[in-house]
Amino acid sequence: MAKTFQKPQALSSTPTHYCPGCTHGVIHRLVAETIDELAIRGRTVGIAPVGCAVLAYNYIDCDFQEAAHGRAPAMATGIKRVRPDLIVFTYQGDGDLASIGMGEIVHAANRGEKFTTIFVNNAIYGMTGGQMAPTTMPGQRTTTSPFGRKTAEVGMPIRVAELLGSLVTPAFITRQTVIRPKYIQKTKKAIRQAFTYQMENRCFSFVEVVSTCPTNWGMTPQEAIQWTEDVLLPYYPLGDVKTPPEEEPAHAK
Repeated sequence: MAKTFQKPQALSSTPTHYCPGCTHGVIHRLVAETIDELAIRGRTVGIAPVGCAVLAYNYIDCDFQEAAHGRAPAMATGIKRVRPDLIVFTYQGDGDLASIGMGEIVHAANRGEKFTTIFVNNAIYGMTGGQMAPTTMPGQRTTTSPFGRKTAEVGMPIRVAELLGSLVTPAFITRQTVIRPKYIQKTKKAIRQAFTYQMENRCFSFVEVVSTCPTNWGMTPQEAIQWTEDVLLPYYPLGDVKTPPEEEPAHAK
């Protein structure tokens, strides 16, 4: 009997280091599938961040560089400008991108750099110990907010997709999730669209993926999925935040 479902060529066979219930592995597969389907593996360069996905280069089988904490957009900018023929993407968590790297991603998007960012938002710092992130929910307990996030002191969680979507520069900005099968194909479609816009040299593209972190949330994988649906998704609504115009504005050329 012929196989109808198999491992993408762009996904290595290396066992991952991710915790049970973590959705990084699902997102890795969707990126690898997209690379295979678009036949761009030989000219794709990923930028690995500091964070849980620091070892992404062990799992997604294409060329990779590793950036300092938060600086993946700066490195992607340099690579893409020097080699515009390459397909360049950053793979970043919320602690990496929305905290120390916030300035990097905002200015890269505002300049309209022609690379793609996959932004994994699980509302907490993962690898470094479960600290409060810019995306942590009000009242959410973390190692640095043991009594819950107090918005009067640290402000509300930052909606990065909406923040970037407010910029004038044309871009593709979307938010999706992979917590249930019904969402996964929509996320795959968004990732493919983001890479396609880059291949067409159209615009900066940004795919936020709302994800789980059962270990640092102190939950079972099942509880984490339900909490994501009940708490995160109402605050981080799914769907396209911004799409590029059919014709590039004259001032952007």
